[in-house]
Amino acid sequence: MVKRFVPLALLLAFVGLVAWKLMAPETDKVTSQLVGRTVPTFALEPAVAGKPGLASADLGKGAPRMVNIFASWCVPCIAEAPLLDALAREGLAIDGIAVRDRPDDVVDFLAEHGDPFGAIGADPESAAMIALGAAGVPESFIVDGSGRIAYHHQGPLTPADLPEIRRQWEAVQ
Repeated sequence: MVKRFVPLALLLAFVGLVAWKLMAPETDKVTSQLVGRTVPTFALEPAVAGKPGLASADLGKGAPRMVNIFASWCVPCIAEAPLLDALAREGLAIDGIAVRDRPDDVVDFLAEHGDPFGAIGADPESAAMIALGAAGVPESFIVDGSGRIAYHHQGPLTPADLPEIRRQWEAVQ
């Protein structure tokens, strides 16, 4: 009689194990599968007048760059804006990709929250964002001087993230 319930007990144990692993994943960090690879090809028109657009070819010219994917309508992007300004003042070269945004809104965002960007490409269809393996905004990438993605940070930067950003930046110098 007990042998009849062995398959049921094994099934329940398996379902319990799967449910436990799904509720407690090993990590909550999602990183781009492109870390360690060359930046995918893209060429973006300028998002605002007076600043150049951004192309993947710009990211392999010998000097490292940080690429920040943002949008004026993104509340977490507003929260991280002062930290990007601080990093730029420290000497990090930062470029931006404005996702699904209007030029006037980007101009207003930069005027109100700071402008750490050397170049800002307009990504109206999210094509460059998707090509980079980003899931949304904001996300940041550190690209070495040869155009290889060295580091990916998903979500808004916080003060606690700055030491790791600086460490990753130093590693590509």
